[in-house]
Amino acid sequence: MDNVIERPFPGGQIGRPELKIVPLKFCLYARKSTESEERQVLSIDSQIKEMLQLAEREGLEIVAMKRESHSAKEAGQRPVFNEIVDEMKTGKFNAILTWAPDRISRNAGDLGKVIDLMDAGVLMEIRTYSQSFRNNPNEKFLLMILGSQAKLENDNRGVNVKRGLRTRCEMGLRPGSTLTGYLNERRMDRKCEVIIDPDRGPVIRKMFEKVGYEKWSGPRLYHWLRFELIFQTQGKKPLSLGNMYRILSNPFYHGIFEYPRNSGNWYQGKHEPLVPKELFEKVQAQLKRDNIQRESHEFAFTKLMTCGKCGSCISAEEKYKQRKDGTTARYVYYGCGRTRDKQCKGNTYLREEELVEQLLKIIDQIDINQINVQMKFEDELKRHNKFQRTVLGLSDPDAKHEEINIRTYAKYILKEGTNEEKRELMGCFKSNFKVNNGAVTIE
Repeated sequence: MDNVIERPFPGGQIGRPELKIVPLKFCLYARKSTESEERQVLSIDSQIKEMLQLAEREGLEIVAMKRESHSAKEAGQRPVFNEIVDEMKTGKFNAILTWAPDRISRNAGDLGKVIDLMDAGVLMEIRTYSQSFRNNPNEKFLLMILGSQAKLENDNRGVNVKRGLRTRCEMGLRPGSTLTGYLNERRMDRKCEVIIDPDRGPVIRKMFEKVGYEKWSGPRLYHWLRFELIFQTQGKKPLSLGNMYRILSNPFYHGIFEYPRNSGNWYQGKHEPLVPKELFEKVQAQLKRDNIQRESHEFAFTKLMTCGKCGSCISAEEKYKQRKDGTTARYVYYGCGRTRDKQCKGNTYLREEELVEQLLKIIDQIDINQINVQMKFEDELKRHNKFQRTVLGLSDPDAKHEEINIRTYAKYILKEGTNEEKRELMGCFKSNFKVNNGAVTIE
């Protein structure tokens, strides 16, 4: 009988143990990896259909059915398979019905678990579509060979894929999806190459020119793409701000590419560059300067004023002009941020110097108490007087006057100073501070 196992059991005649008949209870296990290399494997539903037909023909008892979509390349990473192992140890079932041995494992770790279960007498049989494996040396050895072969094929496939990608790179063809500004070559004799997108390529080139030559900032360029050109990618979606910066920083557009990313392996592309290398380097310098200025400077009047027409917050924009003497002049312009009305034109750009001049004229017409300055001024005056009394007013002719002032000033800052002042002060101490069980110590 194929659905039972005869297992030696003590209790028969002396020297001849009884053969206990153990019924086989199968767990049907269907697995399909989501990875591309297993596209040719039957789907989970097809595996289940075939196995159920096999069970009906051979009278197999199926007590559980498990399905899983997970790769078997790494050991211990399949939750359903781990669940099968745990339930098998409790005696819920003692056999597995699956499509092929490689559905059980493609790695040595999980294969070792299966063999250990067989050695322990917990797993009595593995039945596949074309063969079965029971707890005897020959069939376990064959199962291990088939499992090892599946692992070998899996490892070789990874090596072959990497070799193919490396060969493609050496040919000047970048792996991966086509970047914005390019299209896949559709001619049969050159199907692997890319060509410049006649619609989007000129816009990408113009992006580099505006940043490199005209010194446009990132926000200004994004506004130009989004609201003036209404530029869209191949997917008919607006170009995001992050994607815009990635395009401007990608050397693929001047002819070279790195693969894999951050590997240091650079290749000369076979595609036609959209911009010259000199322009690309100008753009990188401008982006770096733009980033430094955004990190180190905050505009004086942003978020404090709104547009009188649409109610949007006033935003600021920097522009730089090269002087004849070689220095660079910086100008700040304020205008409507268009957060509420993308098409608002009710707030023309205004230079910061002009804005300040107008504020100076208006401030004389405002009661000083209404702009919440009086209290702040009085607090600062009190602090100044306290500093004079507690620091500058101390003197001791018998002591080192300079040392007393420094230490007294340090205590004053720790009590009354701002967070920035306290951090600067702590950075001046040469001792190292430690906190142990709530106690501060130095070394």
